Formats: sequence, C-alpha cells, structure tokens
Amino acid sequence: MDDTAAAVPERKRGSGVKKAYDLLRTEILDLTLPPGSPIDEVQLAERLSLSRTPIREALARLATEGLIDTLPNRSTMVSNIDFLNLHTFFDAITLMYRVTTRLAAQNWQAGDLEVIKAHQRDFAAAVANHDALAMIGTNRDFHAAIAEAGRNPYYRALFERLLDDGRRLLRLYYQSFNDRPPPSVIEEHEDIIAAITARDVETADRLAKAHADQIVTQIQKLLSWDQRQNIRL
Repeated sequence: MDDTAAAVPERKRGSGVKKAYDLLRTEILDLTLPPGSPIDEVQLAERLSLSRTPIREALARLATEGLIDTLPNRSTMVSNIDFLNLHTFFDAITLMYRVTTRLAAQNWQAGDLEVIKAHQRDFAAAVANHDALAMIGTNRDFHAAIAEAGRNPYYRALFERLLDDGRRLLRLYYQSFNDRPPPSVIEEHEDIIAAITARDVETADRLAKAHADQIVTQIQKLLSWDQRQNIRL
C-alpha cells in the first residue's frame, strides 16, 4: 500500500518533467523561443500547471544538450548560436560528414544498411509531411547510423555532438524552403546509401562533401539575405 502510494507521485513527477522537456525542446528547436530568450520558471509552471521541481529538472536536461544556459544569477535562457564562429562549426561538421561516410563505405557489416535505410524512409516521410522537427530528428538518426557503420566510436561521438549542436541551424535550413525542401534532399541521401552499399569510398566521400556543402551554402544565403526596404526619401 505504501509502495503504491509512493509510486504515484513519482510517476506524476516523471510525466511532468517529460511534458516540460518536450514542450521547451520543441519550442527551442523550432525557434519559437529564439536564442537568448529568458526562461521564466514561474510563468512556465503556471502555463503547464506544474510545480517548479519538474520544470527545473527539464531545464537541467536541456542544459546538458546545450539548449539552455544557466547564468551566474541563477536565471536561465535559451543558449545563443555563435554566428561569429560558424565557419569553425561548418569546417568540423563537413569533415565529419566525409570521414564517417568514407568509413561506412569501407567498414559496414551485416545489418548496418537496413538500419540506415530505415532512417532514410523515416526522413522521406518527414519531408513528405513537411514536418521540420521530424526532418531534423530523422536526418540526425540517418547520419548517426552511417557513423555507427564506420566502426570508429570517436568519430561517431564527435559527429553526433556536431549534429546535435547544429539542430537549430538545420531548422533555419528547412525554414529557408518554407519547410518544403526540394526532392534533392532525399535523393542525396539515396545516392550516399548507394555508394556505401557499393563500398565505393571515393564516391561516398565526394557525395558526403557535396551534401554538406549545399546545406552550408543554403544557411549562409539565408543569413546574408538582404531584406532592406528601398524607400524613397
């Protein structure tokens, strides 16, 4: 009886943490909460009809993912995107696209291709549904599976970190297409799968670089888009 009574609040607290985490994560990745936005625990608790304890646990989890920063005064905010040093991020993630795809073509084993193709099907479904957050998640899973097939855990860990760090940039990428990216985003993945399947290391490398390049170029275009009004004075 006592054990059952104790378990109920624990389940409620766990569901509260998940509710707060899911909502905040979605709003951060979707840029509804822009970089630098303050997070008011009291307002959030009232909004979700939760106590501040699950809110704080959700914020702590988001902090470990690099989406929330805790300031010296103990207030919290959505972490900023370091636009001034994006070139270093682009260098690193392009290299990881290439290295992990090369290694996958060289080292894949039985079962790897099925996992990669399953993530690709999920990605294609997300694109068809114009679901940007699902595109971000399934794209991440697709490339993480390729890295896993490469059999180098150090490269895989680094690539997964970069993919996670770049989620909001990828949101900007899909936003630049009004969440309706061209069919080429699916075709590029399919071409990469074909090169990996054929164990064609050089083609896999070339396709991975081209894939990274077009994403980086599109984001750069968006960031430099001139929206000034030509007003006669």
